[in-house]
Amino acid sequence: MSLYVGREASKLWKRVCAEISTEIQLLFDNWKYILGGLIFQYIHALAARGVHYLHRPGPILQDAGFFLLPELGQDKAYISETIFSLIFLSFVLWTFHPFIFKSKKIYTVLVWCRVLAFLVASQILRIITFYSTQLPGPNYHCREGSKLARLPHPESVLEVLLINFPRGILFGCGDLIFSSHMIFSLVFVRTYQKYGTKRWIKQLGWVIVVIQSFLIIASRKHYTVDIVVAWYTVNLVVFFVDKQLPEMPDRSTVGASLLLPLSTRDKDGKNKEENHKLFNGNSGEPVDWRPRTQINGKIMEDGHVDPAMNGS
Repeated sequence: MSLYVGREASKLWKRVCAEISTEIQLLFDNWKYILGGLIFQYIHALAARGVHYLHRPGPILQDAGFFLLPELGQDKAYISETIFSLIFLSFVLWTFHPFIFKSKKIYTVLVWCRVLAFLVASQILRIITFYSTQLPGPNYHCREGSKLARLPHPESVLEVLLINFPRGILFGCGDLIFSSHMIFSLVFVRTYQKYGTKRWIKQLGWVIVVIQSFLIIASRKHYTVDIVVAWYTVNLVVFFVDKQLPEMPDRSTVGASLLLPLSTRDKDGKNKEENHKLFNGNSGEPVDWRPRTQINGKIMEDGHVDPAMNGS
């Protein structure tokens, strides 16, 4: 038994090391996209913090979802956050499964490049939208009488840049249309829909996102319009952005390793080889530098002359 466990542990370790080597190569080639996407997450949080300074509490707007769904109350507001945390953590763990499992379809770095592209495009539209019109927040800490509903004028730029993390993220107001929670959830579910392998997980993912939509409204964290706009906006963004991105190689097919993007070093070597071939001719064979003699318009090799060409 111990021999079997040791053998399997050795195989797992080799698999992890091989995957780390592959992903480091991909990260070296795509680090700019990853870093840019992560930086924009901070910019998005900073924009949400900024609109909180503009927020003015007021009467809750008339909302069909509030009329149809009973209010959960402040003590049950954690339910929707729990569902979102489940979706978020499950997706993150799935993106790192190639390091553990033998059967794999994705590259972790490449799938996060796509996910961050989807998130950034959706968040740009979200920032434009909630700065265009500020609605009175329906959440409990955003209502009239709450000390958190309005932020005092910042005393310094540093106060704004630090965004009072994490409290400033959890108790923000004014960034309503459209829901950030729905952006992440829909991007994650759509990504697994395309690259995941378990059909029942795909179906369960969509069911959970629908349930989360109702829970967000029932918790009075967003108006119904925030959820509805997120559903069609994020799906359209993912659809169009995905068409502009190069298709990710499928590792589950034979020869998928041949589709692995070349590293910078490989690209440079390939370019040098192609230039060498162009310099030496299309065949790539070395140039023949043997001396040639021109006689009657004909070039002969090694200085030999064909008598027929001399007319004698």
